[in-house]
Amino acid sequence: MGPPTDRISEDRTLPDRADVVIVGGGIIGISTARALAGKGLSVTVCEKGTIAGEQSSRNWGWCRATHRDLRELELSLESLKLWRRIDAELGIDTGFRECGILYAADDAKALADHEAWLARAIALVGRDALDSRIVSPDETALLMAGTSRRFAGGIYTPSDGRAEPQRAVPAMAAALRERGVKVLTPCAVRGIETSGGAISGVVTEYGRIGCASVVVAGGAWTRYFAGNLGINVPQLMVRSSVMRTSESDTRDDGPDVSACNQEMGYRKRLDGGYTIANAFHSHHDITPDSFRLFPKFLPALKSQIGSIKLGLNARFFEALRRPRRWPLDRPTIFEAARTLDPAPVESFNQAALKEFRALFPALAHLRVEQAWAGYIDVTPDAVPVISGVERRPGLFVATGFSGHGFGIGPGAGQLMADIVANDAPLVDPRAFRLSRFFDGSKIEIDGGF
Repeated sequence: MGPPTDRISEDRTLPDRADVVIVGGGIIGISTARALAGKGLSVTVCEKGTIAGEQSSRNWGWCRATHRDLRELELSLESLKLWRRIDAELGIDTGFRECGILYAADDAKALADHEAWLARAIALVGRDALDSRIVSPDETALLMAGTSRRFAGGIYTPSDGRAEPQRAVPAMAAALRERGVKVLTPCAVRGIETSGGAISGVVTEYGRIGCASVVVAGGAWTRYFAGNLGINVPQLMVRSSVMRTSESDTRDDGPDVSACNQEMGYRKRLDGGYTIANAFHSHHDITPDSFRLFPKFLPALKSQIGSIKLGLNARFFEALRRPRRWPLDRPTIFEAARTLDPAPVESFNQAALKEFRALFPALAHLRVEQAWAGYIDVTPDAVPVISGVERRPGLFVATGFSGHGFGIGPGAGQLMADIVANDAPLVDPRAFRLSRFFDGSKIEIDGGF
């Protein structure tokens, strides 16, 4: 089972109409709703399961600029600004804390990679915009309080933070409800209606909502949902495994700075325990889409050899049996599969736990309270799509966050809202356009990770 996530009350009462309907109640959908409501638009969010029931509650909880793909860096910095003010704005506690994030270098080569990224990042955004710095072995040891290992150094960003994934998005959604945003759950959207080629409404399991704009922010479901509209979103899923420990005897034990090395990443939770995950290893369950999209994902696969484990299991045959087009007047897979809840890869978690205990002997007694997995929506270049769909006026897509969605979510929601409203964008949106995968642009894999 997935991690314990705060719940908001159910609501299936549909409005007749909204300016914008958002499909998906994760961090991206809810952040987009917040930004659109701030522009004075009427917004309805439709979530087929529970708010943040999938990857938005299953991630590490990191909110960072460190080692972002450079195409995401400005958006990441803007997102951190939003994380710092959302609690006060909405009167909630997302658990966001500016704790700092450290990438520890196991050896000189890893340290050189950090130095190279930092030089490129500063050249892009300027020294004043980014407080990342290279740290010595001694400072690394201080930041990783109690570590038993001597590192070559690392890259540290004091202004990076952490939040509580199981708390943040439900709290945001509940606060938006109080401000007039309709958040419907459980309420699956079966599809989209058009009139004269433009969006005219959505069809849900409980009826129709009229609208002129739809934002599809369905995470791992987005490619399948868009396919029924004839829209090709090149996206696959990888399964990431995570665990949480019991709290330490005193909350002063262990490091407060979130950190990772090549084997394991961790963050201290508000409850005093730790969230731990395998840093750069994930599992791809092979499906028919794996073969359909193989040419587009080949550069990424080559760059990630050794970090992605491939497996053929029941998901292949489940996906093979699913219809690729469906009518809107009958139940769909979205009602049958409310929440994706995959099993964690035990070997990945055990390797991460072994590394954590070796690094912090004083915390080796902490028990694993729960382990879970989630499906990450990944694009061929590991950069998200935040974009209108050129041949479907009124249709917008925000997906493919490739494991970066939680931290970048508030900024991505603001940018998506700017695009929907045709306002000046938060950052230049060209790197996030859907059409980049089909206009002959070269798919580039950046050095950020």
